[in-house]
Amino acid sequence: MKKNKITKTEKTICVFCGSRPGKKSGFVTIAEEIGTAFASEGWTLLYGAGSSGLMGTAAQAAIDAGGKVIGVIPSRFPEEVLPNLYYTIKTTTIQERKSVMFNCSDAIVVLPGGIGTLEEFFEVLTWKQLGWHDKPVILFSFEGYWDNIPKLVDNIVNNEFAQADSQKLYSVERNLPDLISRLRESLSSRSCSNE
Repeated sequence: MKKNKITKTEKTICVFCGSRPGKKSGFVTIAEEIGTAFASEGWTLLYGAGSSGLMGTAAQAAIDAGGKVIGVIPSRFPEEVLPNLYYTIKTTTIQERKSVMFNCSDAIVVLPGGIGTLEEFFEVLTWKQLGWHDKPVILFSFEGYWDNIPKLVDNIVNNEFAQADSQKLYSVERNLPDLISRLRESLSSRSCSNE
């Protein structure tokens, strides 16, 4: 594990996504493009440290493009860690892993993934609803992958199980240029959380 630190001016993006590559080859391609784009922007990519699926793909692409990648992984999964990370943080539990990832980031981007990715998204959304943070939370709905989430949230609101403005807790982007633009705009108005 390297002992480098993030400087106070750097922005760190937490990426939640699948540990599998998904059915469509486009999922892997867009994960590579996102990792490369984050490196080009000078943003640190923070993720769950895995070497497989979209997680490993995005991280490896960022590393290959000269970017910084920080992995956070529970100590029971050391064999899954991607080599050549800028920094690796080991945690005791999955819950601690999510907390570290959240606390060390300036924004959260959710790429396609499975049940664990959904759980991570809804947890940070709940924290935002409770007023515990104001970090941007962005669903990246590549090829419509997450398009049912706004419908689900609308249904929850319509049945009065959530506040009327719940859709404002997150944003949805469907292509890489819009995702990068949204992050630039959001990050330019935020102070760094890594102090």
